[in-house]
Amino acid sequence: MEPLQHKKVLVLGATGAIGSETARLLHTSGAKVFLGGRDGVKLKALGESLDIPDASRYLVDFQSPVTLYAAVENILTSQGNLDIVVNATGIGIIKPFENLSEKDFLTSLQVNLLGVFHLLQAVLPSMKEQKKGLILNIPGVLGKSPMAGAAAYAASKYGLNGMLKSIREELKRTEIRITNVYLGGVDSPFWDTIDLKVQREKMILAREAGKTLWFLCQQPRSAVVSEMVVQPFNHQVI
Repeated sequence: MEPLQHKKVLVLGATGAIGSETARLLHTSGAKVFLGGRDGVKLKALGESLDIPDASRYLVDFQSPVTLYAAVENILTSQGNLDIVVNATGIGIIKPFENLSEKDFLTSLQVNLLGVFHLLQAVLPSMKEQKKGLILNIPGVLGKSPMAGAAAYAASKYGLNGMLKSIREELKRTEIRITNVYLGGVDSPFWDTIDLKVQREKMILAREAGKTLWFLCQQPRSAVVSEMVVQPFNHQVI
């Protein structure tokens, strides 16, 4: 496995349950971690708990691409490059189709799909220059297998799945890796505002999801994990 010590890693969605766990593990492994998240209070608390300086924390909202481009530009200007980008950002709008508004649909696409488009536009040029890098995204199992009530969410994740696979084809002559992580249900605040009966006690723990991303950040240079599926044992859909 490739050691993480001194690797420059940007974790987006760092204020979420999965992103924060991933950031902790990367930091403990000796990586130079940069945090990006849309919750300023949580971002500050996480940074202080990991002793990550304020200059390495960025307020990033995928609905405001300028914040994303500014964060990446600042890191590249000060550090020269990024070795790994972990995107744990996402939004989940789960409701019956008849209750789904156009705003719901467009917001899902803007965060889960268009936001990643802007992320890749921001980080790929420098990775292409050095002809190496690793980008992790989470299409989730709903990027492969639909679920009732998830029309907007699945549309954004199916789109993400297709976009990432297409871009991967363009990068075959480089050592830039794109890994898609198909996580099943994770017990996280994602479900707090969703009116759906679920068994959270049987879901994947956020810390275990974080370990999955941490593990994938250590891929050997001679190989690539193109995708990984991790699901609750009692609810395997793909």
